[in-house]
Amino acid sequence: MSRRSVILVLLGALSIALVVGLAGLFNAPPVTGLDRSVLDSLLVHTASGAPAAGTVVVDIDEVSLSALGQWPWPRYRVAQLIERIAAGHPSAIAMDIVFSEADRTSLADIRQTFKRDFGIDVSFNGVPAGLLDNDGYLGQVMAGDDVVGARYFYFDHASRSDGPLRPGVGFVGRLNLLSLDRATGVLQSIDAVASQTRISGFVNSRFDDDGVLRRLPLLIEYNGIVHPSLALAATMRSLGVASGRVESGADGLSIRIGSHRIPVDRRGDALLRFNGSSQRYASLSAADVLGGRVQPAALRGKIVFIGSSAVGLHDMHPTAVDRDFSGLKIQSVMAQNILDDQSVRLPVWGGKAALVLGLLLALVFAALFVAGCGLSLLASLFVLSIAALLATVVAVFVRAGLFLPIGGPLLVLGVLLVLSFVVRFAVDQRRAQRWRRQLDNARQVAIESMAAVAETRDPETGAHIKRTQHYVRAIAERLWRTGQHPQTLNKEYMHLLFLSAPLHDIGKVGVPDHILLKPGPLTPDEMKIMRQHAEFGRKIIYSMAEHIEGDNFLLIAGEIAATHHEKWDGTGYPDGLRGQDIPLSGRIMAVADIYDALISRRCYKDPFPHERAKALMRELDETTFDPAVLDAFFAIETEILQIAARFRDEEENPPAWVD
Repeated sequence: MSRRSVILVLLGALSIALVVGLAGLFNAPPVTGLDRSVLDSLLVHTASGAPAAGTVVVDIDEVSLSALGQWPWPRYRVAQLIERIAAGHPSAIAMDIVFSEADRTSLADIRQTFKRDFGIDVSFNGVPAGLLDNDGYLGQVMAGDDVVGARYFYFDHASRSDGPLRPGVGFVGRLNLLSLDRATGVLQSIDAVASQTRISGFVNSRFDDDGVLRRLPLLIEYNGIVHPSLALAATMRSLGVASGRVESGADGLSIRIGSHRIPVDRRGDALLRFNGSSQRYASLSAADVLGGRVQPAALRGKIVFIGSSAVGLHDMHPTAVDRDFSGLKIQSVMAQNILDDQSVRLPVWGGKAALVLGLLLALVFAALFVAGCGLSLLASLFVLSIAALLATVVAVFVRAGLFLPIGGPLLVLGVLLVLSFVVRFAVDQRRAQRWRRQLDNARQVAIESMAAVAETRDPETGAHIKRTQHYVRAIAERLWRTGQHPQTLNKEYMHLLFLSAPLHDIGKVGVPDHILLKPGPLTPDEMKIMRQHAEFGRKIIYSMAEHIEGDNFLLIAGEIAATHHEKWDGTGYPDGLRGQDIPLSGRIMAVADIYDALISRRCYKDPFPHERAKALMRELDETTFDPAVLDAFFAIETEILQIAARFRDEEENPPAWVD
């Protein structure tokens, strides 16, 4: 390659790597998609498969709804469920349900309804005061067992707030480094419940643009106050920690609660790491808990999340490990990640490192390409590089929980490999074209050299050879355009026909001079010897063709030399072939050769005018000439005249064959 080409290749490769690296820094889809695929594969194949030890969910599942009534349940039943769970001494209880509307089955609500609609005062005897209001009773139970409540934040509309909304826990440290989502509205439980809840957390999720849940927001800002997610708040309650600290380290930001550190990005999101499918996270049916069929050991010391995975509540989400992961269990996954210190870390320097690595790989790849390394070596380098990258990513992920984004370098390698194949193919095509041109030139030189040998002894001129060569091609093209002989005529055949035509009389080198140069008519014996030039030509050309491998251009030349004196009615020589048995090349050459012989000066005759030559040739239709070939010849009469004028003999000025 030239120096300019080398520079262009190197700059092109580095430009591709730079564009891909910047795309990775700005989370462009192609690079992000590759990174997500690698991360998903890591999450699936490195999952421990061990059951979650520190969390459990109490599920108001389809069985519970079928046994105890459809949702919503009366609040006293939810309160009973909490009391049953609390009896098992869990480390924390979190409610993954927002009670945003009053319980219409409360006795107090029934009393008000009768008073309003019928003017009747209804009284209930023997009912403890606390049970008259289901919502108040639930609030009391949640307060007594210090249950973590749930809220949901809005970002598309505002909601009325009667006072400051407190999460019950606080956060300090490098909050200024965060760019948290700022909610404009909130959905929370009615005041009878919310006012008695000391700690609350939000249940918002965050889906990637491919619809897969890979991360959860742990912090959201609302009215200037930082709120925790339900999983984070429940874990803090379990650890007895009232405050978390935002810290900045070499890998980026993190939230420290007690002795645990949770890596987060600037938006306060944490990546999820799964032990396996949703079955790896313990689930107890609410009906079993209420029925006393659950052993206390199943709850003791664990963070318990109460919610529902019922299909009708539409809280199922696709994840890397399971296409149907309930939102309830997602909270359990995050809490277990915090307890196990198993959250995935995505370093802030990952994108820049990927950019630099992509540039280095592009430089090495391009250097090997310009050095002339074969595609097999480049493909091997591609495979080895990908294997090394993946092995490094897997090792770092397994040992340190650190995910290195390699989508950019992988894409750079893939693009460069494809471009290498494309460029090398284009270069090979150019070389092949150049080689074909050289081969064509060699063919032409060989043919012209052989024809020149014949010209030294043949009284016919070089102009005759040029004219017949162009006649032949023009006739063949006419036949091709009119759809004749489709199995034979194509561009390659017509090209070879054009190259081979000058050799039609090469056999005359074997005819003695006294016969070849005789100015008068030949005797029968002399004519017999003269006719042998067709056979001589065939032997000369085919003896040369035996030493050429592959697509042999001399085969058509041999056909022409051997058969251009055969006649349509079978009276020609040397083999007396008839009709279609005569090769097409010979039939075309016969028309071109005889026409030019008629209009040219010979030692034994003067040139005939064009019209007389036409008339004589028409007389030979279906005897000497193939009718279809002769018709094609007359159909391009104007072109024939132009060829004759262009390559006329030098001594003829003006041409003697023009009427």
